[in-house]
Amino acid sequence: MATQEPSPPSSMESNKPGFPKKILGNKLEDKHLCNCCHNILRRPFQAQCGHRFCSYCFNRTVSSGPQKCNACIKEDIFEDPTSILKQGCAFPDNAVRREVENLSAVCVNESCTWKGSIKEYELNHEGKCEFMIIPCPSCKERIRFNEQERHNERECPERTLNCKYCKEPFHFKNIKAHDEICPKYPMICEGCAKKKIPREKYVDHIKFCSKFRTPCRFHVVGCDMSVEKEKIHDHERAYAYEHLNLLLHYIMGMKVSMEGLQPQGLELAGHKLVELQQSLRELEARVSQLSTTSSGPPVQGAAAAASSSSSSSGPPGPPTSAPLPPPPTLAPTLSVSTSFTPLPSSVGAALELQLHSEKTKVAELGRRCTELEVKAGTFENVVCVLNREVERFATTMEASNRQHKLDQDKIEALSNKVRQLERTVGLKDLTVAEMEGRLREMSATTFDGVFVWRISDFAKKRQDAIAGRAPAMFSPAFYTSKYGYKMCLRIYLNGDGTGRGSHLSLFFVVMRGLSDALLKWPFNQKVTLMLLDQSNREHIIDAFRPDVTSSSFQRPVSEMNIASGCPLFCPLSKLDAKNSYIRDDTIFIKAIVDLTGL
Repeated sequence: MATQEPSPPSSMESNKPGFPKKILGNKLEDKHLCNCCHNILRRPFQAQCGHRFCSYCFNRTVSSGPQKCNACIKEDIFEDPTSILKQGCAFPDNAVRREVENLSAVCVNESCTWKGSIKEYELNHEGKCEFMIIPCPSCKERIRFNEQERHNERECPERTLNCKYCKEPFHFKNIKAHDEICPKYPMICEGCAKKKIPREKYVDHIKFCSKFRTPCRFHVVGCDMSVEKEKIHDHERAYAYEHLNLLLHYIMGMKVSMEGLQPQGLELAGHKLVELQQSLRELEARVSQLSTTSSGPPVQGAAAAASSSSSSSGPPGPPTSAPLPPPPTLAPTLSVSTSFTPLPSSVGAALELQLHSEKTKVAELGRRCTELEVKAGTFENVVCVLNREVERFATTMEASNRQHKLDQDKIEALSNKVRQLERTVGLKDLTVAEMEGRLREMSATTFDGVFVWRISDFAKKRQDAIAGRAPAMFSPAFYTSKYGYKMCLRIYLNGDGTGRGSHLSLFFVVMRGLSDALLKWPFNQKVTLMLLDQSNREHIIDAFRPDVTSSSFQRPVSEMNIASGCPLFCPLSKLDAKNSYIRDDTIFIKAIVDLTGL
């Protein structure tokens, strides 16, 4: 098998295409151009056909397999297999690299006066020029590199700021909205003019602030004045009449019903009024009778007056003085004339007083009847208003219940959608984790039968193996070629089988690959396993050739075959002793598969 030439450096060494032509300060020569990106060569590689490529361009071209050289096709010198680009067919062209790096260069950014060589440009200036135009990662506005800090702090509309009051972060464009909800935002009391009151304490402040203007307590009945708290009692005393008038109109508008109570009260008052009128008529008749008897001789003493009042048909006494003038005639109304001549006896005075008292009672009952009629009408109006309010409230409640049901249905639908989105996000997360694992595996994969396995945190992983938490570890897969055998290594840091507790055990595993149907089985290639001495003095090496009768080397029918290798690969005592196999808590395992015959 032909010896393979050195491979180009990985993408980690150079992950950029060629330099732009504009940076060259002198005449450009074709030999300094990449045949892929047509820019100035960066880390030039020369293929076996003689054409040069950037390291990045070459690796990108052959990453998907062997490719035809487009430059050979364009120059009509294509020759198979010389003009086939593939891994291992190119070598670093250090002579041309030195020529390119020594070429004079200038910065292509406007207003930049930098000059030097291409090597200096790559090391010290590329991607660091203060005049370089870059997009802002937040607002995508194109700005100069040296203005990035000022733009991010003062100009970017998408920049994030911290509220100077509550210290919460927010976008600059939302500054007004945040100020309206910030719990620490300073506010000014409209009453006492006190400043810097946090919004979260403003409500508590106005509850006790005597200067804060608050609506009058009668605002529910129509008073629209706002008064300072300390003057609210003065306002109520000064506007008592207006408040009572508003309250009266309010009660009249409420129409509260008193149908079950007032008619009975009015009926009782009517009966009482009839009885009083009847008593009044009887008193008037007795007064008239007494006035008629007063035309006879005067009665001497209280006993004679009582006797004459009790017997209207008895004989009159002899006259002792001039006769009294006749009394005036009573009016037919309920009232008695105030010019009535008083009776010469105490009985007449008593009757007159009783008549006056009964008339006062009648007038008072009439006034109370009128008031009761007004109150009954008011109560009826209040009842009607309350009935309408109850109906309106019932309608509002029904509408609220319907809206609540609609909201519940909407919330349920949104909850179902959120659960569905959570499941979708979970599946996406699993897919991303799987893709990341595959990406890590692919980044560590080799296709030439040589694999170096770096195991870091050796002490911790060995303790896990001793404790039984992770007795074995599998390496990433590697291949003998792009479409060759798929393999991996399995290591027991505390030993396995006969080497448990005393040796480090290392095994070789044949895995199921996509191209197994095209390969020769059983696997029969020599395998060399190595623990690398990081001082490159004494590697621990063990090699074996597969037993073709063992199931470990037949074509896999599951994900991987049974591991086969060296249970006594390396004594643990040798690792515990002072050596250079473990450095920075890291060891390196190397596997080499002989490709002879493939």
